[in-house]
Amino acid sequence: MDQSSQVVICGAGIAGISAAYHLTVKQGVKNVLLVDEREPLTLTSDKSTECYRNWWPGPGDTMVRFMNRSIDLLEALADESDNYFSLNRRGYIFLTADANRAQAMRQTASEIAQLGAGGLRIHTSAGDYVSSSGEGYDVGLDGADLLADPSLIQSHYPFLSDTAVTLLHARRCGWLSAQQLGMYLLQEAKAHGARLVRGRVTDVTITGNRIQSVQIQQNGRSHTIATEKYIIAAGPMLKQAGAMIGVDFPVFNELHGKISFEDPLGVIPRDAPLMIWNDPVQLEWADEEREELAAYDDTRWLTEQFPAGVHFRPEGGPEAKTVLAIWTYDVKEQEPVFPPQFPDEYAEIIMRGLVRMVPGLSTYLGKMGRPFTDGGYYCKTQENRPLIGPLPVEGAYVIAALSGYGIMAAMAAGELLAAHVTGGYLPDYAPDFLLSRYDNPAYRAMLANWDPTTGQL
Repeated sequence: MDQSSQVVICGAGIAGISAAYHLTVKQGVKNVLLVDEREPLTLTSDKSTECYRNWWPGPGDTMVRFMNRSIDLLEALADESDNYFSLNRRGYIFLTADANRAQAMRQTASEIAQLGAGGLRIHTSAGDYVSSSGEGYDVGLDGADLLADPSLIQSHYPFLSDTAVTLLHARRCGWLSAQQLGMYLLQEAKAHGARLVRGRVTDVTITGNRIQSVQIQQNGRSHTIATEKYIIAAGPMLKQAGAMIGVDFPVFNELHGKISFEDPLGVIPRDAPLMIWNDPVQLEWADEEREELAAYDDTRWLTEQFPAGVHFRPEGGPEAKTVLAIWTYDVKEQEPVFPPQFPDEYAEIIMRGLVRMVPGLSTYLGKMGRPFTDGGYYCKTQENRPLIGPLPVEGAYVIAALSGYGIMAAMAAGELLAAHVTGGYLPDYAPDFLLSRYDNPAYRAMLANWDPTTGQL
């Protein structure tokens, strides 16, 4: 192993790999060392739903501009690579069966459109709304389409519950292969001078408040790498990485899981968009099941109301049968444990929640075995905005706290981090992601009234 490097990056998830890509390929830095004790993208990045969107609420238009830039870069990369990572533009569909919530949905959609996500189109007849293509990424699709007629919703999506009164289809959204995206970026970074080392960062030497070297444990041996630039891209291990340089990052971790199950009967069309039920849900139980669950303290909670947000998307091509489903119904701060552990009933809860949105899935309840469950930790700031930029220790930088949007934000995040490191052009949203934003009294005052779930499905 070389004993020096221009830049050392701690973490080879999508954030660290994107930073390496932008430093080497776009900024011409020739000696970048990526360090991770695991295979690339395997701690958190490959546990996501692999989706992206520019549909982001305020306050302000910071996140919309940031995501628009990241999607611009994703589209350019898809063009360059012959869509190596299977980018699509199917969109996100939000649904409600509650007339009051429908009005709030329309108001929020109007606000997001005005923040720069694209126009809001209201449809009242069957002919003027067109669903998105199952494949490809039509760059002309932006904004959102709102259908407020239940019969119109059923005419386009007959597999959905007929109780849905409003559908909002956000268009500059879709998904991709996170693994393929990450490996393409890594391949390009390596071709331009980056190196990947399987090892663990164990210490960082600082002299006169300046980064001097990084210690790496590899195959039972310790190596000291002299460097003046050290980037922390440690995902859910951000707190631990920060402690090595005396920085206490204001973040916490939440465990988010997903299940994958087979749909051999084709209840869900293979070209469906990502679909989100915006209403709270009572799980589907037979009367006798509900009575039995309600009779015991440790199971009564299964008969109570669950929060909104259960969602799904098809996984794989036209001939596949797999569906991914996600529902973060129990959010609490916790220390990361690997591999993550999920309750035995987790998959069944999600399936029963999905039945509220797609009644036809009820045919699988109790008949499908145990769906595959996995997930990872969202490392978040209080306001659910990332940390990207220089740190109080000279030569130290961070690209982290990308919560559940790391895949969609990675390209813009890596570009921004590389600009900080090399002294390049900084977009006007750059100050909003600095750690030093918390030193601003006005910003801290704004946080007191900030919804911590802003931007999170």
